[in-house]
Amino acid sequence: MNKNIVLCGVGGQGTVLASKLISGAAMNRGIPVKSAETIGMAQRGGSVFSHLRLGDNVDCPMIAKGAADIIIGFEPGEAVRMLPYLKRGGQVIVSSKPVMPVTAALAGSNYNGSEMLDYIKAKVDNVIVIDTPKACSDLGSTKVLNLLLLGAAVESGALGLCSEDIRQVIVSRIPSRFHELNFRALEYAKNVIDKGV
Repeated sequence: MNKNIVLCGVGGQGTVLASKLISGAAMNRGIPVKSAETIGMAQRGGSVFSHLRLGDNVDCPMIAKGAADIIIGFEPGEAVRMLPYLKRGGQVIVSSKPVMPVTAALAGSNYNGSEMLDYIKAKVDNVIVIDTPKACSDLGSTKVLNLLLLGAAVESGALGLCSEDIRQVIVSRIPSRFHELNFRALEYAKNVIDKGV
């Protein structure tokens, strides 16, 4: 199995943790992993992305433009920024919730993410938009955004991993007090994908 995965969002959304969970799940299955991430911008509001390459014969962690199998976008504008990396026929999983960039806020912009989502849908055939504000409200926590998107990516089939792989790595890498909530987020994502939302 060879997979090129881009995760992107803004600081504070759990992008780096999601990247580490995918890496851990792949390594638990004996799949080689190479990764590169921007963590210097991980202050809230800064752009954050991770490149993950799973499989054999991978020399470099960076993904070439037009080579990503999947983009997991934690924020619509950041997903648009990374679209050049997506290969033809690739999958995009994206949160519907925008995070206004500081520059847009200072300029008095009315950025709400809808134009970004429309752009993604116009450019990509395989798009799943997750209504993360509703999902987080239903689950009672905003801290599950990353597991919702990760669960949706697993259920889409584009990651080449299964939910049990993610559950196992959650148990080994996340404090036990968060297990039940994270498992509920994975199940919620599965139900969303099953319903074709």
